[in-house]
Amino acid sequence: MFTPKYPRLDTAPAPTMSPAAPYAPKADSAAPATYAAVPSAPVPTTPARPTVQLTPGGLIAVAAGGTAAVLVVGSVLVSMLLAVAITGVSVAVCAVVLRLLLKDFNTHR
Repeated sequence: MFTPKYPRLDTAPAPTMSPAAPYAPKADSAAPATYAAVPSAPVPTTPARPTVQLTPGGLIAVAAGGTAAVLVVGSVLVSMLLAVAITGVSVAVCAVVLRLLLKDFNTHR
């Protein structure tokens, strides 16, 4: 799961130029040698993506949905905070009661 995923080795791009033979001028011709043009690799094109167009009604629906999501998440977070606060208060009350009971137990011997 956490191991990196490397691409296969055969997916390397092909070279754009072919290796040329060493230049050896001919003794009987005065014109330089000409080489054939190497075809260039095709350029990948990005697919056309449709644009999203919001109507006024759609815009209101998106805004209402976002507001509802914020309210729901906010109420869940507030309820969790209240649960933690109530638990902390109850533990503190239990600690005070136990302290009083142990103090009373030790003084009446």
